[in-house]
Amino acid sequence: MRTLDILLIPFIAALLVLFIPRKYAKRFAFGASALAFIATVVLFIQFPISADYQYQFDAEWIHSLGIHFHIGMDGISILLVLLTTFLTPLIIFSTPDDINEYSSVFYALMLFMEMALIGVFVAMDGFLFYIFWELALIPIYFICLLWGGQYRVKVTLKFFIYTLTGSLFMLVALLFLYLHTPAPHSFNIIDLYHAGKALDAPAQGYLFLFFFLAFGIKMPIFPLHTWQPNTYTDAPTQGTMLLSGIMLKMGIYGVIRWMIPMLPIAAIEYSHYAIWLSVIGIVYASIIAITRSDIKRLIAYSSIAHVGLIAAGIFAFNMQGMQGGVIQMLAHGVNVVGLFYIVDIIQKRTGTRKIMSLGGIRQQAPFFATAFIIITLGAVALPLTNGFVGEFLLINGVSQYGIVTAGIAGLTIILGAVYMLRTYQHVVLGETSLESGKFTDLTMNEKVVLIPILIMVILMGVCPNIFLKVSEPAITKILNGF
Repeated sequence: MRTLDILLIPFIAALLVLFIPRKYAKRFAFGASALAFIATVVLFIQFPISADYQYQFDAEWIHSLGIHFHIGMDGISILLVLLTTFLTPLIIFSTPDDINEYSSVFYALMLFMEMALIGVFVAMDGFLFYIFWELALIPIYFICLLWGGQYRVKVTLKFFIYTLTGSLFMLVALLFLYLHTPAPHSFNIIDLYHAGKALDAPAQGYLFLFFFLAFGIKMPIFPLHTWQPNTYTDAPTQGTMLLSGIMLKMGIYGVIRWMIPMLPIAAIEYSHYAIWLSVIGIVYASIIAITRSDIKRLIAYSSIAHVGLIAAGIFAFNMQGMQGGVIQMLAHGVNVVGLFYIVDIIQKRTGTRKIMSLGGIRQQAPFFATAFIIITLGAVALPLTNGFVGEFLLINGVSQYGIVTAGIAGLTIILGAVYMLRTYQHVVLGETSLESGKFTDLTMNEKVVLIPILIMVILMGVCPNIFLKVSEPAITKILNGF
């Protein structure tokens, strides 16, 4: 089993699902994505604890330009591939059976996006990384445009313009680095590292800005976040899951894998600005989340706050911050997908997402209430849940940068508990509202989606070393570059 195999499974499945009878499309897509997950688990179990890239595949692609189809995985990459292949089958399985007559196209887009996301996390060639980066935008654009809400056209266009603009800045930066590699020029990741490090401080500063715009928009980080709340709210639930659970990790991964190792002088010089933008985003998004009455929009703003803490920890440039950022990417992906699915269930049962219109669901649906509280506790970083490990390491890492900064960044935990627990209280506890009166408990299909998420919330909180030990050598190698 190689990295190439995991990349090819969703790609081939995306092509085949278009020719399968519509009634079997969902089963086929789920089976293919589950196969990709099983293959990733096999590689994860066999993965050597090393800083080196494993399971590589390297084939010359465009000889005249020095472009290779070069892929592989280190400890950071394999964790994000594992997250992608774990969440994708759950997202596919959560899709309503009656989505519409174009269901085969929908599942093809989902599988194609899975392929592109995996490609981003395993690319070892700068041009190939850019190709996969752009390919990931195409399917999610059509998913949101064709199956989104009332304002989908306007919202999706803004999302597309934002992300495409950021991508063009990144392309310019990659081409500049490419031209500064030794002749014959190369897009190989190591060659780009050397080219970036050889640049003087002003040149690194400009490239840092270009990369930061591309990756910051994708995360998103304040003030590049304005496309996110509306897109998350208007996208279909499965699109929102892909965006929040996996796609925003592309930006964080880009910072760790490409920007920091290539531009160490600029990264150190401008990290203060990045940290403070992240911290401002944490407080800003948390306060807005508290004021939201729509659960889906509330979770969208909470995502900005969580990503802000991850970014602050990464730019602190220490082992605790980096490790916390990687493990929190996994935890956030699991939690946010679970929360958006919970919101989808609520909306289908009651016809509303308004917090104050709901109440007393626990009396009609105890299993639903239990699943909701477990995921909520993970999101507010309760000890022995997945959210605690990452946020503890992140606060620790930021505190090494500055105690005051860490104190402000730590507000994400306090304010997060305010809006998440208040939401749970109004929606699940108290007197049963008119809208919640006929709420039924989880179906078997809904349990199939939520139970693996609940298991991961607990497993990552109780046994974090399963994941931390895999990423540690790769992170150490990056930090040693300074």
